[in-house]
Amino acid sequence: MQTEAEAGSPPLGITMGCPVGIGPEIILRFLAQLPRQTTSWPVVIGDAGVLRRCAARLKIAVRVVDWQPGAPLAPQALNVFSLSALGEGLVWGKPTVATGQAMGGYIEAGVRFVQQGQLAGLVTCPISKGVLKAGGYCFPGHTEMLAELCQARDFAMMMAGARLKITLVSIHQALKEVPAAITQEAVLRMITITGQALRDDFAVPQPRLAVAGLNPHAGEDGMFGEEEQRVIAPAVAAGRRAGWLVEGPFPPDTVFNKAVAGQFDAVVCMYHDQGLIPFKLLHFSDGVNVTLGLPIVRTSVDHGTAYDIAGRGLADPASLAAAVSLAEVIVGNRQKL
Repeated sequence: MQTEAEAGSPPLGITMGCPVGIGPEIILRFLAQLPRQTTSWPVVIGDAGVLRRCAARLKIAVRVVDWQPGAPLAPQALNVFSLSALGEGLVWGKPTVATGQAMGGYIEAGVRFVQQGQLAGLVTCPISKGVLKAGGYCFPGHTEMLAELCQARDFAMMMAGARLKITLVSIHQALKEVPAAITQEAVLRMITITGQALRDDFAVPQPRLAVAGLNPHAGEDGMFGEEEQRVIAPAVAAGRRAGWLVEGPFPPDTVFNKAVAGQFDAVVCMYHDQGLIPFKLLHFSDGVNVTLGLPIVRTSVDHGTAYDIAGRGLADPASLAAAVSLAEVIVGNRQKL
């Protein structure tokens, strides 16, 4: 968290996510474990009443206070901009249309505050995509909604951890739709976005990128599929001509081992589970979801709403702590550009 010298800068914002998921609990647990010398806590965009009830239920010693944009932060307290007042009728793990509307509103307000300079960046707690849609927000997920709110056309989802970073050419698509989404343009675009993010947001002067193949054994010279020869390899060659240190396509069953061993700074993956399975094997508790290509800084926890354990005192704030820490790093790196 901020040092005393940085205390005059805008705080980070945290959106509460689904009010009946584990978002409220991980926020409270994360803030409760901050060192006493921390000079500025982040601002939460959510529901102060829900957070107070969660703190009381789970006996988490965090003081919750109301906050308005532009107002000074109350010291050693959870400052909350309340966009909802959902009342006592909520049931942990049982989302409603009202909770879907609320979680969408938190995201909208968080983006607006960052754009206005009231917040330095945004960290998001988990939402339910289906409940978000029921609340009137028709987006496949956080990433696409944030891109729309920021009017960003070239954006990407990176999963970032200390040992492995991955980006995805296709994200939330049915597996049968993936081959059609793997075009030379899409792969080259992802190489470019990933390289730029590593250079600017992660301060890697010369990013080393690996590109995974789509098929087993990267197609085995066309025996198991032609996408590597027809699409991916030409995109990698174009990336090299553009000045990126990029190699591939590599067989998907070996490329992640190379990256974890330190040969590459990130792996460009062809589809969601190709990248997320190895990533979560390594970073299930401390992984961070970063949206690349936005004019604002946005990181997120790398887990869902966990409705099955909501309100039971079992949620782990490690991913939220990692997301906040990484957001601070990215904010600092962008300020140096």
